[in-house]
Amino acid sequence: MKNLTFKTDEDRWQAVLARDPRADNQFVFAVQTTGIFCRPSCRARHALRKNVRFYPDAQHAGQDGFRPCKRCMPDKRDPQEQKLAKVEQACRLLEQDSSITLEMLAQQVAMSPFHFHRLFKSITGMTPKAWQQAARDRRLRSALAQGDKITDAVLAAGFPDSSSYYRKADSALGMTAKQYRKGDVAVHYALSNCTLGRCLVAESERGICAILLGDDDAMLTDELHSLFPHAQPEPADGAFALRVSQVIESLDNQNTPLTLPLDIRGTAFQQQVWQALRAIPCGETASYQQVAKTIGKPAAVRAVAGACAANKLAIVIPCHRVVRNDGALSGYRWGTARKTLLLQREAKNREG
Repeated sequence: MKNLTFKTDEDRWQAVLARDPRADNQFVFAVQTTGIFCRPSCRARHALRKNVRFYPDAQHAGQDGFRPCKRCMPDKRDPQEQKLAKVEQACRLLEQDSSITLEMLAQQVAMSPFHFHRLFKSITGMTPKAWQQAARDRRLRSALAQGDKITDAVLAAGFPDSSSYYRKADSALGMTAKQYRKGDVAVHYALSNCTLGRCLVAESERGICAILLGDDDAMLTDELHSLFPHAQPEPADGAFALRVSQVIESLDNQNTPLTLPLDIRGTAFQQQVWQALRAIPCGETASYQQVAKTIGKPAAVRAVAGACAANKLAIVIPCHRVVRNDGALSGYRWGTARKTLLLQREAKNREG
């Protein structure tokens, strides 16, 4: 039911002059000289009264040929929906134009650069520049996986030229484009027992790149091949076997830190989350929200959960130490039973 306070045009005009948020969703006003309609609380500069018309809702204003204001978005009911729409619009622009600047983006969504940057980061967990880089990386991986020529894939992904790509290739793919396209990056692995069941340890030329837990060797191998399609088993002897035993020892005894080099592959945001996880002391836990705040992105709770789920280095990157806000256990890539056991073991050792 409409609020009777705004039953006359004079009442509505006074609400517009006051930018009264209580009048939002009660009516909209349109400016004949611009062809745009707004919410009463819109922060845009006031028009002359003689040029203003009032409508009961956005639909009626649209039927008379007026366009919704990009700033107050009167055709969107939920303020949060407005914010999401602005970020979605910005993401589409970032996908289409590799040269677009922060100022240009902010202008397109009718916000100041400062407030837009803060909004974008709070919703996506990334800055616009980092999001654009991640989008380029995804397109590059997709093009290379389809067998495109490296130069064509680099340009199609949105890199302005080959040299700018090669400066970022290592962080984008974790290997050269040629290796990624062929899938021939050297990864070898071995399976072993640990106190948590079966464990698969994989190593690249850079270091330990995967530590997977499970009960079935075939499932563990399939999981690894989904990450590294051409990974090969390694005989359980020699120097690699010694390194595998070091990994198992560190998993079974948290007082034995793993000193081997790690090959940690992920987006810039994922690596930021994983670094924060490694800072959680043994025997303690943190909520997803606390981790999000730690990395300076308090609204990126879901993105933090996604980064935890993408962790490929069990226990070494202790995603098992992240719980819900109420302290209850949440999901765990290798099963909540293992998560429970790990937390109980760490708490007991800390007390001891």
